[in-house]
Amino acid sequence: MKKLSQKLNKGKLYLIPTIIGEDTQQEVLPNIIIKHIKDINIFYVENLRTARRHIKRLVKEKDIDKTIFYSFGKHDTINLEKDLLTHIIKGEDVGVLSEAGTPCIADPGAEIVKYAHEFQIEIVPLTGPCSITLALMASGMNGQNFAFLGYLPINTNERKKKIKSIEVIAKKNKQTQIFIETPYRNNQLFDTILKTCNSDTNLCLATNLTLTSQDIKTRKISEWRNRKINLHKKPTIFLIS
Repeated sequence: MKKLSQKLNKGKLYLIPTIIGEDTQQEVLPNIIIKHIKDINIFYVENLRTARRHIKRLVKEKDIDKTIFYSFGKHDTINLEKDLLTHIIKGEDVGVLSEAGTPCIADPGAEIVKYAHEFQIEIVPLTGPCSITLALMASGMNGQNFAFLGYLPINTNERKKKIKSIEVIAKKNKQTQIFIETPYRNNQLFDTILKTCNSDTNLCLATNLTLTSQDIKTRKISEWRNRKINLHKKPTIFLIS
């Protein structure tokens, strides 16, 4: 285990959730998040532009030009020794700000947290919206035994095999299976589920979570087949049991 001197007044690493639905700051973000965003001046963010705009909306008086941002999107290269440790050793707190929802849960950020653990840096996870847990809570499915699978294969044949495998596991283990898709491919995934799964399998669609247009319904596949559903470009969590 790597260590920093115990004599150092080390900074902390804060994991900061953000909104998952546009203009829902007041409804879903607790005051403690706003307080920490106000106090912290070094952030790791997925997207510089949207992060700056989000922070400015939450804390209007914050001087964005004096705030340090490091981008950790999937195409970015980060130097945690040079950047993160430098601030922590100085006693400065650092925030990891998700693009939507909760850092490290179906979002990047775990690499930063893992590195911080190696140097015994205190990690402070903050409460905020997470679409996966919100969907599970409202689905009526097993919340004691569940798995989040991320994105399913894009290839049609591979996707069908994966969905069939998910269905078998859900039934055999009584384990809720949770997965997502890029919003513009939601309809294709939904159609494949209807064509692949058994009629008595339960499917929950949790769409536009935290928005006024939020819609969460659990139905058997046989019932979904009789409905006209349009999920195009609507952020959706899929759950099967």
